[in-house]
Amino acid sequence: MRDRVETPSGLVLRRWTGGDAASVLAAFADPLIRRQSVTPVDTPPAAERWLAQRAERWADGSAFAFAVVDGADTVLGQVSVGPVDPHHANGWVSYWTTPAARGRGTASRACRALAHWAFTERGLFRLELGHRVDNPASCRVARAAGFAVEGLERQKLCYDGVRHDVETHARLVTDPEPAPG
Repeated sequence: MRDRVETPSGLVLRRWTGGDAASVLAAFADPLIRRQSVTPVDTPPAAERWLAQRAERWADGSAFAFAVVDGADTVLGQVSVGPVDPHHANGWVSYWTTPAARGRGTASRACRALAHWAFTERGLFRLELGHRVDNPASCRVARAAGFAVEGLERQKLCYDGVRHDVETHARLVTDPEPAPG
């Protein structure tokens, strides 16, 4: 199973390494990324624990997280699939990008590459993802990566005491590849 995926656009998906702790810490300093973590990633040891958890999940086959990097190996974001349900061949996709990488198609290109990897390398049939309905940028990422809208989960998430609806999307291995761009 490949742990490095090179895309035609020059992005690379690669496994996180212990040397990425400073990049993880810098990424989680951003409020939009920070809220996606159940436990704070605000110290070097916390970043190292975050990386160790990704390595453990990769090793046990429950989740597969990739750093999204450019040609200079600068971390631009992350994409992952997990938890993986091997019985039903399903997985949950998540992604984030650093502030400098936003608005450039980085997340959608990385999600397309991750989906291809999950279908071909892991044999998954269905990938799912969700985003807050007040996050249109994440919706554009999902659609550009070929994920069809499937429904609305009312008041699923709670941030700072405010409930948020979540729009769900899915992509099947049998779906056509999304157009590049």
